[in-house]
Amino acid sequence: MPPRFPSLPSTLTPFLHPFLLSSTKCGGYRTLSNTLIQRYEALQESSLPKEGSHLNPPPDDYSNTAFADKATIVVHSGPGGHGCVSFLKEKFIAAGPANGGDGGTGGNIYIQAVRGLTSLHKLARRTNIKAGRGRNGQGKTKGGERGDDVVIQVPVGTVIRELERDDPVAMEEQMAKLDAGKGEGESTETVDGKGPWKWSRDKWLLYPAITKEDIASAEFPKLPKGRKSMLAMSQVKAPVSLDLSVPMEQPILLAAGAVGGLGNPHFVTKTVPRPKFATKGELGIKITLELELKLLADVGLVGLPNAGKSTLLRALSKSRARVGNWAFTTLQPNIGTVVIDTHHGRPMLRSTYDDGEPRTCFTIADIPGLVADAHLDRGLGISFLRHVERARVLAFVIDLSNGDVVAALKALWREVGLYEAMKIQEEQDAANTIVEWTPFETVDDALRGSSETIVIPKRGPTWDNPLGPDMFSIADKPWFVVATKADLPETQEQFEALRTYIQNVNNDMEAHPSEQKRVWRQRVEVIPVSAINGHGVEKITEVTVGLLDA
Repeated sequence: MPPRFPSLPSTLTPFLHPFLLSSTKCGGYRTLSNTLIQRYEALQESSLPKEGSHLNPPPDDYSNTAFADKATIVVHSGPGGHGCVSFLKEKFIAAGPANGGDGGTGGNIYIQAVRGLTSLHKLARRTNIKAGRGRNGQGKTKGGERGDDVVIQVPVGTVIRELERDDPVAMEEQMAKLDAGKGEGESTETVDGKGPWKWSRDKWLLYPAITKEDIASAEFPKLPKGRKSMLAMSQVKAPVSLDLSVPMEQPILLAAGAVGGLGNPHFVTKTVPRPKFATKGELGIKITLELELKLLADVGLVGLPNAGKSTLLRALSKSRARVGNWAFTTLQPNIGTVVIDTHHGRPMLRSTYDDGEPRTCFTIADIPGLVADAHLDRGLGISFLRHVERARVLAFVIDLSNGDVVAALKALWREVGLYEAMKIQEEQDAANTIVEWTPFETVDDALRGSSETIVIPKRGPTWDNPLGPDMFSIADKPWFVVATKADLPETQEQFEALRTYIQNVNNDMEAHPSEQKRVWRQRVEVIPVSAINGHGVEKITEVTVGLLDA
């Protein structure tokens, strides 16, 4: 009698329900167990995992997500609505008083760092972001509605720098200071000081039925000064320089909306009881911002091209990073999550955050391979070196089958160190150095030889800007070495050489590979792994959790 379910012998069904397979009592059990043993031995003898598995995936298993770590956007706060020119119209009232409402305030521009976002590609496509315009005022002293606000959401780890700013109200204030010494006849409100053009088209809004004669005979009051919204006091101090390194519960204000114009009741006087003019709304602020994403990961994988970083990321997590036996298979950073507590029984490892909250996972960033002179933008270069400085722990991935491993480790540290020095110099050159100078007060101070006081404000977060970017240091980060392809027989000598070198560094018998003075002085681990087989990767998790808790 043939089996009832021919597709079941590859499962454990015969051991649980033998009656489903055959009508014989015990004849097929010995043959089935031998088959399972042969399959297990064949799997053990194979050097590579089964084709189509997570560590040896087919091409259609690769993820190809959109990624952008730099973007330049122009934000426009909403302009204010115009004031209204209106008069009371009721029965038995021939010429009613002015009752035009004020214009509404424009919309604000906010920014917020949120979890879950890992790229700036959406903002890179939107070059202009505009808030809503305030509505115009209406009759019966009805004010206009406020414009719609815009909240820009960015990934955690985004650095924001201001490139250009256009603030019409601030420019008017500067012009007012320049014109402070001029007489009344030299006012900039008129073109020639006389005639029908003594009003500003950009500021005044006239009644539609007004004639040229009315304009010539009208007594326009002094143009009101530029006004700012009350929210302008809470916006980020110019120039904008932010480092959004933590998630934000509430967004912060980048640009406040402009105030609306004044209705004609504001200009009622004894001589002009029914003014036929109102003011237009103020123009909004225009800011050009440069956004730079520096991924915040617990571990950053740093290595030469084709060192096995993407395969290692797949072995540690459920990442679907592209893998291949050629250089530069990784063209963009990939983030993987290593789960240490699945909430099913006892956790793999116990770890806590700085605030005492239990740690259930940590993230690993696979950074594209570095080549010689990567700090000079060779290879993929600077475009991805910026992600190294944000990782809390650095893992240097060394391929044991690719030449001198000690020279490879020193080359990686050299590129990271040169990039750090270059970025520090760029930050110092780009900073607007503000020097506070206290000169000699008397001649006796100079004759006494006392020095003048010169104070240069410290870079980084300040009282005025608590989210300002701080200076970074890479050499003093915790780090360890992952030696890949350690299962090959010909790599044993290279691993011994690498381990001996790291022991000498730990014992201060060798200089730190970064050749810097401010370095991490604790013990450095060397972990041999076979990423393609998933062997030895558990040690990486243990070492990482220990460094994060230190």
